[in-house]
Amino acid sequence: MKLDWRGALGIVLSAGLLAWVLSQIPLSQVWAVLRSSNLLLFAAASITATICVPLRAIRWRPILDPVAPRLPYWSLWRATAIGMMVNNVVPARVGEFARGYALTKEEPKVPFSAALASLAVDRLFDAFVVLMLTVIAMLLPSFPKGARVGDVSTTRVAIVGTILLAVLAVILYSIVYFPKWLIGAYEAFARKVAPKLEEPGRKALTDFAQGLSVLRSPVRFAIVLFWAVLHWLCNGLAFWLGFFAVGIHVPFGAALFLQGVIAIGVAAPAAPGFFGVFEFFGVLGLGLYGIPKAQATAWAIGYHLLSFAPITIIGAWYFIRMGVHLKDVKAVEAA
Repeated sequence: MKLDWRGALGIVLSAGLLAWVLSQIPLSQVWAVLRSSNLLLFAAASITATICVPLRAIRWRPILDPVAPRLPYWSLWRATAIGMMVNNVVPARVGEFARGYALTKEEPKVPFSAALASLAVDRLFDAFVVLMLTVIAMLLPSFPKGARVGDVSTTRVAIVGTILLAVLAVILYSIVYFPKWLIGAYEAFARKVAPKLEEPGRKALTDFAQGLSVLRSPVRFAIVLFWAVLHWLCNGLAFWLGFFAVGIHVPFGAALFLQGVIAIGVAAPAAPGFFGVFEFFGVLGLGLYGIPKAQATAWAIGYHLLSFAPITIIGAWYFIRMGVHLKDVKAVEAA
């Protein structure tokens, strides 16, 4: 697969951040922490992190119910595992397209544009829940008072994130409740600029709006929110178990805060698997709790590798069994 400028930028940024993290502490100290770590706790952290992925697949089903009711969980799980694997090995976050493509390949009744819209909703719930849990962690008595990231207070970061999330929610709800206006505006524009794109574009927008229809139902919204909260609490638990594996003893709120910091960090361009970016923000977040760099770096590297491997292997297995090809995923992304 050809490396575009986004992938190249992500690799350069990741390499730079990883080099910076490793330059801050002698590797012998990091290795000493890893050698003395509790392997059973690290294994428990890896298993817990892997269990989080099926939870993501479970919550995908009610999002897609308006498009294709009661899809088989196994289809959703396989597509989700493939998407995670592709994000771990291919630059430029092609995994979301791979996830949608794998589902439509196995379940043709789901249009790709609707699958892609459902993933936009999925990510919206991710952002909302991660931000909510991060803010809760910051309100706990255990959170370091006056914590700052560089010259910026963590409170200001949370406020900016909340504003961006609100803007995204307004855009998505506008598509849900005013689809005719949006489609009409597109048709008028395409008719003058590119008439051949009018019909396929109208169909894609219609499917996209249909994929967002979960936002219309309070009951379905609550179900998806429940599974999203469970997913991120599970992810926080995996972080926390990893902390104990390397001798980091902090409250559970620190895990919730750290996953929020890393989630914001990996929004930047990164290499496949978010290597470098994950370690940088992991060390940065734990530093706010006064954790020595040797322990923080050992956790970031050890946990990242152990959580990376299982889902990548599982996703690769399904990828091969289903006969999915990266060139097909890239073609869909380009389209």
